[in-house]
Amino acid sequence: MKRSVKAIFLLGLVCFASASLFGGGAGEKAPKYPTKPIDLIAPAGAGGGWDLTIRTVAKVLTDTKLVPVPLPVTNKPGGGGGVNLAYMQTKKGADNLIAVYSPPLLLINLNGSSPYGYKNTTPIAALITDYGAFVVAKNSKYTSIAQVMEDLKKDPASVVIGGTSAVGSMDHIQFLIMARAAGVKDLKKIKYVSFQEGSGPAQVLGGHIQLLSTGLSDVRGLLQSGDLRGLAQTGPERVTAEVLKDIPTCKEQGINEVFRNWRGLFGPPEMPEYALNYWRKTIAEMVKTPEWDAACKQNSWTKNYMDAPEFMAFLDKTNEDYKAVLGEIGMLKQ
Repeated sequence: MKRSVKAIFLLGLVCFASASLFGGGAGEKAPKYPTKPIDLIAPAGAGGGWDLTIRTVAKVLTDTKLVPVPLPVTNKPGGGGGVNLAYMQTKKGADNLIAVYSPPLLLINLNGSSPYGYKNTTPIAALITDYGAFVVAKNSKYTSIAQVMEDLKKDPASVVIGGTSAVGSMDHIQFLIMARAAGVKDLKKIKYVSFQEGSGPAQVLGGHIQLLSTGLSDVRGLLQSGDLRGLAQTGPERVTAEVLKDIPTCKEQGINEVFRNWRGLFGPPEMPEYALNYWRKTIAEMVKTPEWDAACKQNSWTKNYMDAPEFMAFLDKTNEDYKAVLGEIGMLKQ
């Protein structure tokens, strides 16, 4: 009997020591969180898709009182999101920073623009899907994307394309994917100019480029005003909201391809587990609110919520898909 009591006592000591060593003590609790402002970051200038998405998230979380602390939004433009991605590496282990990203997070790493990629962040949740748009000035000679592609088939350098993202990133790649599907050869010869400060619409209106590759929600106002004409959208079917419903898909014009602009939230690398769990729970609640539904409808976003594990699996698969595309057009640097 004494030996059994001694064994039980020793076993208890081992369990207590193990719990203490790995932070699992019975009385240990996660720190109170959040207690200070959370910095929300748009890795581009004001007015674009990232800016609109993160500011909408901040507004909904504040209006619904799901988060009790201030949520200031900061713009950190540059490098197609690479400047902010490098900044996030200096915040390893922080619990007070969340950034929004989309396909460029993968593309700038695959094309060699940044040494960092999605694996150098903490994915929290996917939120929405937007679609690409190809737009021209209202007085442009082009009235369909098919006409643009016909000119490019004759001479790939005959049409100057502009976009907000860097060369080899989203706005560039979404156009090249469609051009390839349309039968355009020598994709490397297509002229693409990056306007990362957000002046793309002004450039196409001023005649400095012939076509702007962008996101549907990014140019909604200029489409509504009639200053820009939408030639095509990259979704599987038309977005039905207001003026956007009049823009045909690429598929409708004989280009059998789709490009999805997913957007999601990311913490810094090694974000503490208590913070990640808080944001996973909070975002899961946010996407169920009427306020989020209204925001998605207003911005013509397709809801596409994925919690962290599912989002990570999606990113892994999508990264492989982008590798294949970039490899085919000679822009894969890895």
